[in-house]
Amino acid sequence: MSENRSSLPLAKSPSIAPPPSQVRLQLVSARIRPLTSMDFDQINTFVEVAKHGSFSLAGRKVFRSQSAVSAQIRQLEQEYGEKLFSRMGKTVRLTPAGEVLFEYAGRFLALRQESLHAVADQSNTPRGVLTIGANEATFLYVLPDVFAKFQRLYPDVQISIYRNFSHKVLQRVEDGTIDLGIVTLPVKSPALKVVPIYRDRVMLMVSVKNPLSKLKVATAKDIAGQPLIFPKTGFTRQVLDRFFRPYASQMRIAMELPSVTMIKRFVGANLGVSLISEGFASDDVRAGRVKLVPLKDVDLWRELGLIFRRDRHLPRSATAFVEMVREPQAPDQK
Repeated sequence: MSENRSSLPLAKSPSIAPPPSQVRLQLVSARIRPLTSMDFDQINTFVEVAKHGSFSLAGRKVFRSQSAVSAQIRQLEQEYGEKLFSRMGKTVRLTPAGEVLFEYAGRFLALRQESLHAVADQSNTPRGVLTIGANEATFLYVLPDVFAKFQRLYPDVQISIYRNFSHKVLQRVEDGTIDLGIVTLPVKSPALKVVPIYRDRVMLMVSVKNPLSKLKVATAKDIAGQPLIFPKTGFTRQVLDRFFRPYASQMRIAMELPSVTMIKRFVGANLGVSLISEGFASDDVRAGRVKLVPLKDVDLWRELGLIFRRDRHLPRSATAFVEMVREPQAPDQK
């Protein structure tokens, strides 16, 4: 006997609506894309593009081609579902979504650096990367012997340097981008601990061929009649501007140069005179290229301090460096 099959349509099961909280969760989940492939490298590239307003400049900073940088930014935009940059001619600017991500990216990278330090600190011996900021002259004329001693004591620590003006170094220490800074004093930031480490007399620097090289001491009036070589910015420029203010009408600024090394070379060639920290010119004095003459009736000093955040846990490598430079014999003070 054959089986009878009904041709009537089957009744549909009643649908059960999900609770409102589940609906909201599903809608939110649909908008948020999982960040499965985002990495620190993409975030670092994003930060560099935002800082420089250029894909090509950012590529130089992170050692990648412009096309590789563009690809990394596209991946981030796909993952966040938003445009992060808008093009303005040859430059790019952060969109509102990019501004939000930029704030988090800085904290993200700083937290990564802090975690690397924390893991490295599990060892009794300082190791890992120690990032120190200072200006060019400090790196060239103050820190080489200090770094040499530190690396003899702690060979497992890699020193990474950030070279910029003192106020830029101070900003990097404040925002946690670098561990330590060595800057010109005074420092007025209440967030920073300051350890004075170096004090150097400011003197007149002249060529050995210059008539002022015969003087035992020099006055501001003596110097004002000479062609003056000034640094463009920085501590010494501020000292020079104050020192020669009463003689502004007599002054002749022959050159404004961007570095201490260039100033020393031009003074040695007898193209003008300048003021300089004694320690910065000691090699040139010994070589017979220039002569330093004390200043009369004024006592000018350049002071440097080691700075770090008061509220930040320093990596063991940074703590070791601070302890070393606090020793009286550590810096070669003049």
